[in-house]
Amino acid sequence: MNYSDECTPHFGYMTKERFADIQLLRYRLNGFEQLSLLQKKYIYYLSKATLYGRDITFDQFGKYNLRIRKMLEAVYTDLTVDHSTDDFRALEVYLKRVWFSNGIYHHYGSEKFQPGFTADYLRGVLQQVEPTRLPLRSGETVGQMCDELFPVIFDPTVLPKRVNKADGADLIQTSACNFYEGVTQQEAEKYYAQKKANDADNPAPVSYGLNSTLVKREGVVQEDVWCANGRYANPIRHIVYWLRKAQGVAENAHQQRVLELLIRYYETGDLTCFNDYCIEWVSEHEGHIDFVNGFIEVYGDPLGLKGSWEGIVEYKDEEATKRTQAISQNAQWFEDHSPVDPRFRKPHVKGVTANAICAAMLGGDEYPSTAIGINLPNADWIRAEHGSKSITISNITEAYNKAAHGSGFKEEFVVDEETMALIEKYGDKCDDLHTDLHECLGHGSGQLLPGTDPDALKAYGNTIEEARADLFGLYYIADHKLVELGLLPDDEAYKSQYYSYIMNGLMTQLIRIEPGHQIEEAHMRNRSLIAHWCYEQGDAIQMEQHEGKTFVRINDYEALRTLFARLLAEIQRIKSEGDYEAARQLVERYAVKVDGKLHQEVLERYKKLNLAPYKGFINPVMVPVKDEEGNICDIRLDYAESYVHQMLRYGQEYGTM
Repeated sequence: MNYSDECTPHFGYMTKERFADIQLLRYRLNGFEQLSLLQKKYIYYLSKATLYGRDITFDQFGKYNLRIRKMLEAVYTDLTVDHSTDDFRALEVYLKRVWFSNGIYHHYGSEKFQPGFTADYLRGVLQQVEPTRLPLRSGETVGQMCDELFPVIFDPTVLPKRVNKADGADLIQTSACNFYEGVTQQEAEKYYAQKKANDADNPAPVSYGLNSTLVKREGVVQEDVWCANGRYANPIRHIVYWLRKAQGVAENAHQQRVLELLIRYYETGDLTCFNDYCIEWVSEHEGHIDFVNGFIEVYGDPLGLKGSWEGIVEYKDEEATKRTQAISQNAQWFEDHSPVDPRFRKPHVKGVTANAICAAMLGGDEYPSTAIGINLPNADWIRAEHGSKSITISNITEAYNKAAHGSGFKEEFVVDEETMALIEKYGDKCDDLHTDLHECLGHGSGQLLPGTDPDALKAYGNTIEEARADLFGLYYIADHKLVELGLLPDDEAYKSQYYSYIMNGLMTQLIRIEPGHQIEEAHMRNRSLIAHWCYEQGDAIQMEQHEGKTFVRINDYEALRTLFARLLAEIQRIKSEGDYEAARQLVERYAVKVDGKLHQEVLERYKKLNLAPYKGFINPVMVPVKDEEGNICDIRLDYAESYVHQMLRYGQEYGTM
């Protein structure tokens, strides 16, 4: 599709870019043209800061990722290499997957990709490439580079998983993520337990380990801090440069203060500065534009401590924000009526703000695959004392919804036409609303008991937290309060979400699992846990056969809501008390295992639909328009860039490591 077509009201969300299990989409910056010049410049500068963190994410996701990417890009762009062979086409698919996943491991399942070309082929074409174009170290030969990197690429037993969460394993030594060097899980847990013990009386504890690599040198365990004078110094200095440019065109003095604190944190690596930044950031509400930039989510670390670098630039979707604000303005009511033990409820909900936003630029761990909702900051004590910000990304969910309609997926897996009609009528609205409830209220609900370590659940913490937020949303989406608030049209709408959620947790999310594998990713584990626990509790849900195909049927929606309430109460207890053993048993029993026979059936049925189970996004290109004096007078959006061109351009423009 050409540029002029994509700028019409019939903007094409679905691109022709498809490979492996991936479909690339585009997202539109609705209303961008109506922003002021200063607002556009603010978004542009923040977007540059967002794109400069890309190499950090690659390196965090595996110590060999950057060299492998650069090596393959050199082959891919070399004009002396024959581009017409099957091996080259297989290399192209492999490289596209590496770009998409910020490394050689699947972005969702975290297993290592298996290349469709041979080691002999790659070694041969590397000999054709001019050595100066290859990522060779000083004095290194092409053969030596191959000897180091080829086992990582081709041997399935070498560093096979980016994040391993198998019960009983040393999760650090069996994970390929690049957050630890030379330490065991026991040594890492001991190191951070001691730090927390030494700081036990601090009412404002830092997020220990969030922005560092834990290493052992000469027998001593220590941290390499990620900052402008430490590890990742070069990309961080570029990020800081563009954050300072953004400071000069911020919408208000509060935003300038937020940026100053973030810059100070990047320059020093001091986690107390990060606390200061989070507190200031969560209290800034006046601006139309906001951002996330930094070492944030800990899903990429098997111990749930280290923050993967991510960035997103956003501006308010005013119309859709009316929905999220209706929820956040009633946060205390939802908290007071939660079906959990009153000891675990917040007596006073503070600072819950929620906006629907348009994403303007995605980066790091939010690109090309991105979340549809975000709730920050993650520190429990900051949430309790200062509140939280939640966003639902309206233009991303719009793109997903447009791509899903007419795919044939529901026709294949939904049990009957009555349920299908329910989903067609209410599905998109309820999906958006459940995301709002999950992000705006779920993550911010509840409280830890005094003395509970927020990291007590260790490797199970992320799954339990996502289950807690999902259950909060599932419980309340069926409440008449949402009809009273005008968020749902009637008391039947919630059933579409209940059905879709249970069908996904029991069956259809299995399309994302390789045959013979178990469930690893925290969000998938969460959905499996909820669906399978509820299925086991009685007759509210049943699995039935029609013409050799398995379907989910919900027999009693009210009973299912009661089950959601019971499970939410237990999940909140586990979180509030830090009950590690209960979390482990719940996750291992309900969230991990896959029924092989059902899995095979689901994969076969899905394959016939010729759909890609994963979606990701191509960023728009922001082009500064300058006047005769060389000053920026506008920012033009270009939606025409291809996936390959964008990835190669990012490697050149934003390659800092």
